Amino acid sequence: MRAKLRLTRNEYNSQCVTLAAPQTSMSNHSLDRLLTRLEAAKGRFGPEEAPRTVKLLARLAAAKFRDAESLLRFHEALLFLRAFPQGASLIPRVERLLNTFHRRVDELHRHNPDMSAFDDFDTSGIAGTNMQDTLTFEIVRWLARRIPNNVEIAWEDYCEDYQNERAAGSTLPRFIPLLEEDADVEANIPWRRWLDAAGGRGHQPYAEWLIRRFEHLPVTDRARAELYDSLRLPLRWRLENFKLSRTRNWTRPRRFYFHDQPLITRSQVSLAQEFAKPAPTFEELSRRKGEAIMNTIREVMVVRYRELYGTTLGDPTSVVRTDVGRGVIMHFWNLPPIRRLPLRAYVAGFTLKNGVPINYIEAIGLCEWIEVGFNTFYTYRQGETAWIYAQALRSLRQLTGATTISIYPYQIGQNNHEAIDSGAFWFYRKLGFRSGHPDLEQLARREEQKIAADPRYKTPPRILKRLAEAHVFYELERAAVADGQPGDWDTFSTRNLGLRVNRRMAKEFGGNSRRIRQASSREVGRALGASPARWTPLEQRAFENWSLVLALIPDLRRWSPKEKEDVLRIIRSQAAPDEMRYLRLTQQHPRLRAEVLRLGSKP
Repeated sequence: MRAKLRLTRNEYNSQCVTLAAPQTSMSNHSLDRLLTRLEAAKGRFGPEEAPRTVKLLARLAAAKFRDAESLLRFHEALLFLRAFPQGASLIPRVERLLNTFHRRVDELHRHNPDMSAFDDFDTSGIAGTNMQDTLTFEIVRWLARRIPNNVEIAWEDYCEDYQNERAAGSTLPRFIPLLEEDADVEANIPWRRWLDAAGGRGHQPYAEWLIRRFEHLPVTDRARAELYDSLRLPLRWRLENFKLSRTRNWTRPRRFYFHDQPLITRSQVSLAQEFAKPAPTFEELSRRKGEAIMNTIREVMVVRYRELYGTTLGDPTSVVRTDVGRGVIMHFWNLPPIRRLPLRAYVAGFTLKNGVPINYIEAIGLCEWIEVGFNTFYTYRQGETAWIYAQALRSLRQLTGATTISIYPYQIGQNNHEAIDSGAFWFYRKLGFRSGHPDLEQLARREEQKIAADPRYKTPPRILKRLAEAHVFYELERAAVADGQPGDWDTFSTRNLGLRVNRRMAKEFGGNSRRIRQASSREVGRALGASPARWTPLEQRAFENWSLVLALIPDLRRWSPKEKEDVLRIIRSQAAPDEMRYLRLTQQHPRLRAEVLRLGSKP
C-alpha cells in the first residue's frame, strides 16, 4: 500500500493569533547565506547556540521568499529545530513561524503559480498547498470526514482509458439508476455529468457523496474497498492551515527535551549494548486515546503520500506507548482480528520527538523472527537516527519476543535509488547486521577490508546494488549463529510457503482454491482431532488458512496429543484480541517452528 476522530472545520482552522513580522526585501544571496547559517545551526549545541538561532530566525522572519527552494529550506529547518531544539527560547519562535507559514506559501504562489516543488515525497504536505493522489477507500473515507469540503475528485486528471471505463461501468450502476443504458453500450461516457445528476451538483462534494454510497453497499469491507479502488479516481485535497498539514502536525509534549550537547551519532550506537539495557515499559492506551493515535498516523502518512496496511487499518484498542528518553515517545499497535494476515503477526508504530512525528515503523513476523521496516522522514535524518532506530528495535523485541531481526532488501537498496545513494547497507552493517546470502556476506567483508585500508574509499553503487539483493539479519542470540554460518531464517519467506500451497493446488485440485481449502481443512481437522465447525467465524478462517500449511506436513497425525493441542491453541489465538499472544505462542512450539522453517526455506 502507498506507504477516528472527526474534528470540525473550525477546530482545524484554529491557529496562533500572533502575526509574523513584516516582511522586507532581501537579496537572494543574503537570503541564501542566512539559510545556510540556519541549517548549520541545527548541528551546533551549547549555552550560546539557542539565542544565536533565535536571532537568525528573527531575521528570516522578516525576509521575503520569492523562490520555492528557499522557502522549502526554511520550512524543513524550522521543523528540525522544533523536534531537536537547543533551548526553551526557540520553541515559541519556531511555533509562531510554523503556525503562520501558510501565509508565506500564499505569497509565493501569488508571484509564482508553479507550485510543483511542493509536491514531492519529501516536500509535500506543507500548509497552504494542495495534494493529489489516488487513495485507497479506507483513507478516502477517513480524509473526507476529516476535512469535509476540502476533498474533491480531480476530474481533469481522470484517465478515461479502457480499464477505468470498464471499472466505472461495472461499479457505478450500483447507485446511479439507468447508468447501464449508457455504460454497457456507449463509448466516452460522461461520468462527471452522471455524477452531477445523481449527487446533486452544488449540494455536496462528489467525494463525500460517493463515499456514502459505497458505505451502504451490502458487501464485505474488503469487497467494498476493492470496488472503490478499481475506479482509480484521483483525489485532490486542500491543506489550507490545517493541523494535519506537515507544517503544523505536532503537539506539545508533557516535557520538552532540549539539546545542549551534540546529537548521538551512528558510531556511538551499539545494538548489543542497547539490547542489554532494561526493557522498555509500555503504557496501554484507552480506546479513545488509541483512536486519536490512529488518527494521527493517518495524518502523518497521507500528507507524505504514504500508506501502510497497518497505519490505515490499525487496531485502536491495541495501542501502547513507551517513553525511551531524550524526548522520544513511541507508539505501537497491531491489526484487529478481522484484518489479520493469514500467518504472520503484525506491528506498526511511529515516533514523536518532542511531539513531532519523525518516522514510521513496521514489523511482521512468525515465531522468533520479524522483518522490520523503519523510515525516518527526510527532514529528520540528521537527528540521532541510529539511536532512535535502536530504541525501536528494543521496543519491538519487548513487544514481540523476537530474537532474529530481518531487514527487507528494499530498505538497503533493492529497487530503491535513495537507499543506494545514502549507502543504507552500511547503516545496518555498522550496527551489526550480516547478509543472509553467503556470497554477499563475503562481498561485504571484502568491502570492509578496502575501507579499513583506505578510509577515503567508497563502495560503488553497483556493489551496493549487489549487497541489496538479500535480507540482512541481526541475531540477539549470537551464539546460535557461528561466524560465517547461515542462520535458521536466512532463506525463509512466507511467500515460499504460499507458493508451495499453490503448486499443490495446481497439481492436486486443478487450480481450484475452494477445493484445496475444503480438503485441507478436513484432512487437518482429522489429524488434529479438531471440530472447527463449533468455533467462531474468525477462528474458522484462521483454521482454514493454517490448514493449507499444516496439510503439507506428512507426519502431522503422529504428533503428540500435547503438540496437537498446542497448535490448535495457536490457531484460535490468532482470532483473539491480543495479536502478540498469538506470536509468542508460535515461539513455544518447537515442532511447528521446525516444519514452518522447512517448508518456507529455500533448499
